[in-house]
Amino acid sequence: MALVKPVIFQVVGYQNSGKTTFVLKLIQTLSKQGFKTVTIKHHGHGGKPEVVEQKDSSRHIMAGAAASIVEGDGSLLLQANVSEAYIEDQIRLMEVFNPDVILIEGHKNKSYPKVLFLRNSDEFSLLSKLKNIKFVITWDKEILFRGQELLKVPIFHIEDENSLLHVVKDLMEEVHKRKNRSK
Repeated sequence: MALVKPVIFQVVGYQNSGKTTFVLKLIQTLSKQGFKTVTIKHHGHGGKPEVVEQKDSSRHIMAGAAASIVEGDGSLLLQANVSEAYIEDQIRLMEVFNPDVILIEGHKNKSYPKVLFLRNSDEFSLLSKLKNIKFVITWDKEILFRGQELLKVPIFHIEDENSLLHVVKDLMEEVHKRKNRSK
């Protein structure tokens, strides 16, 4: 059987909009349904992500290694120093694990299918700046009503659990389509 390309789906929005909470729920729901999911997270807080100092992998990197993998009891941790970590390279790296779904938290300007989180009307301009928005989840009821008029995608309030169900259903359908095409 041929390898099936994973479904790539983004969860985007500004800091503290609910992205991580939603990604965790997506992972849990997809896993319960038997879908293998991997994630890529953009560290959008400035600077490098925190690493445990003085561990062997960090010491290897500090000594000049370009990358270091630590393996133990079925778990792998990768740390690498790269001049630019292109999302496409990260996707290829994650494809090694043969996932059904690759969830990307962040990288909002990429054109993969995505759910956009909007906290308030000040962020409404993202609707015209970003590509391939499939769903919108908002904290602001005004956006909920204004968006319904402007967009052709489902819009949900942050408290509406149906948002998760719609996204999961969409991802599962896309995974099944790809698997059926590869047979």
